[in-house]
Amino acid sequence: MFEKLFVPHTDSEVHGSSIRPRKGVIIGAGQVGMACAYSLLIQDCFDELILQDIQSDRAEGEVMDLRHGVPLINPTDVKAGTVADVGRDADIIIITAGANQKPGETRLDLVERNVKIFKNLIADIVQYCPNAILLIVTNPVDIMTYVSLKLSGFPSSRVIGSGTVLDTARFRTLLAAKLDIDPRSVHAYIIGEHGDSEVAVWSKVNISGMYLCDGGWEGSPSAEDPQLQELFWQVKNAAYEIIQRKGYTSYAIGLAVTEIVKAILRSQERIFTVSSIVNGLYGIDEVCLSLPRVVNERGILKTVNLTLSDTERQQLTHSAKVLREVFDNLTL
Repeated sequence: MFEKLFVPHTDSEVHGSSIRPRKGVIIGAGQVGMACAYSLLIQDCFDELILQDIQSDRAEGEVMDLRHGVPLINPTDVKAGTVADVGRDADIIIITAGANQKPGETRLDLVERNVKIFKNLIADIVQYCPNAILLIVTNPVDIMTYVSLKLSGFPSSRVIGSGTVLDTARFRTLLAAKLDIDPRSVHAYIIGEHGDSEVAVWSKVNISGMYLCDGGWEGSPSAEDPQLQELFWQVKNAAYEIIQRKGYTSYAIGLAVTEIVKAILRSQERIFTVSSIVNGLYGIDEVCLSLPRVVNERGILKTVNLTLSDTERQQLTHSAKVLREVFDNLTL
């Protein structure tokens, strides 16, 4: 019975628990990278944190700013540098570097520009941090996770995309506001692409074990209810709305990355909708997309085998097709 619930990760490699000092590198000191850095720092995730950016002066300035706050928190040795010098043998490499998404631009529009950036970054990581877990945040994250996997040659268990972890958080937040309860008490997933073809798993949305869309919850609507579809539209387009107003998103993804890092460093075996390669599940092959996965010190341990409705399965297949078409046109 329980064996059917989880799908073992295809090439899971034992990656021993990180021993102190815990060392992390953030590549990219832009808005997202610094939101990650600040969140990781104040939540005491690493003993040593390195910031790497093509603009070395910027990285040094950010480090100076962060260091001035270290006496007010648990101590962390914050440095500016690269994986080739101070970042060698890091436990986790977080990549946020890449071209910025502009207003009106989709995540998939960023592909070619970011592939060029990653070719140099991944080569250095393979040489100087061969045992690291890669956490890819750069958009389009599913594509860049696939690119990182192919360029690095690392086991897929150690190449993780932030995927739809943020989308899932947005989904829970908006549902909770509608239901007037704490979002931590709402259990719901967004899967598939982190982008326009993502899938809301309405059949599994539940509060205290009562399913929202099958009559278990008082006044429960169907998944096709216009109000629920409007809510999902808000989830899917949240980044566009934020970018239109402030130019970028940063805080929430910083918090999402921190939770993934804590699950790895503390071997929490938490379930996150992170992006990784799918081979065979739901009839999908050789595509990186998000599904609920168990994360621990090995990286991705296993994937939850969600039972989806026919509609959700069709939507997930479509999402995989959208991504597959992009993968097929990549030049690596």
